[in-house]
Amino acid sequence: MRLVARLVAEGPISITRLSEGAEVTRQAITKHLRTLASAGLARDRKQGREQLWELQPRSLVEVRQYLELVSAQWDRALKRLRIQVEGD
Repeated sequence: MRLVARLVAEGPISITRLSEGAEVTRQAITKHLRTLASAGLARDRKQGREQLWELQPRSLVEVRQYLELVSAQWDRALKRLRIQVEGD
């Protein structure tokens, strides 16, 4: 979660900068970034000798919309359950 928060707050950022002050290793950060990239949520680009990482806002909007849909489905299911439990 902190990794995504830093990507949001600091924009395109290198793994070196992301590693500063982190409680996990640089290798762990790289692994997380690659996982985000494989999900289409982040991307990297080369700038000089550094690789900069940034989030893909459009993909994040799609994820948020999907999570809102799932959340609404759970809300309806829990409401039905509550009615059934309280009705007995």
